[in-house]
Amino acid sequence: MGQPVLVGIVQVLLVLLLSPLLEGVIRKLKARIHSRQGPPFTQPYLDLIKLLGKEDLQVTRSLLFRFAPVMTMAAVLTIALLIPMGAGTPLGGASDLIVLLYVMTLAAVGIMLIAFASGSPYAYVGGSREMMMVLTTEPVVAITLIVVALKSGTLLLDGMVGWQLANHPSISTVLAAGAFFLALQAQVGKLPFDIAEADQEIMGGPFIELSGPRLALIKWCFHMRLLLFSVLLVLIFVPWPDLGVAALNVVATLAKAFVVVLLVGLIDVVNPRLRIDQSMNYFTRIIFVALAAVALTIIGA
Repeated sequence: MGQPVLVGIVQVLLVLLLSPLLEGVIRKLKARIHSRQGPPFTQPYLDLIKLLGKEDLQVTRSLLFRFAPVMTMAAVLTIALLIPMGAGTPLGGASDLIVLLYVMTLAAVGIMLIAFASGSPYAYVGGSREMMMVLTTEPVVAITLIVVALKSGTLLLDGMVGWQLANHPSISTVLAAGAFFLALQAQVGKLPFDIAEADQEIMGGPFIELSGPRLALIKWCFHMRLLLFSVLLVLIFVPWPDLGVAALNVVATLAKAFVVVLLVGLIDVVNPRLRIDQSMNYFTRIIFVALAAVALTIIGA
């Protein structure tokens, strides 16, 4: 078995098996801040196992509704293969910025397909909100990553990480990192940006008609997105230090990502949900911050 294949298997297993634990950490953190005992750290695993064993009820015969959760899971797992988690990228030259952005958008499109194919008015509202969030958050992520691509002179993620390791932070990369972090909360569907799902308002939005294994896949996708976007943030913008050993670099990357997850959980617990118009105004400002980072990059700052 070649090394890229082995690295790919390890990365996918890490993302699959570790991501529910990070969700459990966030739940425990929220409970502690609310002065509650909270569920055990393993509760997300138990929830997924329970859903996987439930009956898969079909509210529509639409093929889109049936296969969109699988497509979404496949897209998220592909992201896991594209991101160099400290041991290189399994897909090598295919792991470039354009492919990453395409697959990220494909995962969001899967959620919209679930909503629009379900026939539920609540799901339609959630799908429309998801579309608006994608149109405002995806450009922020793309622009911030383009900053590092311009600095490094390559679209390959390995090359971007290597350039960052060889150079000190600059004003533009620090600004881009801040914009990426401010968009991260929406990318992983946490408060104050869980607008598409909004359990108290539209009862789960796009996922209201999902049940059993398909609902488990979607929940698992959100757990994995939390880990993957946290890893992407620390790899692209805070790749230091390079410990020289692939296994140690992976551990260091996951440790830094864990800190980001704790910050995401803290923001989630202390903020109320924003209205969709408030969210749009917020991300309009963040896009200008990201564009300022690009401008500084062009002038060499």
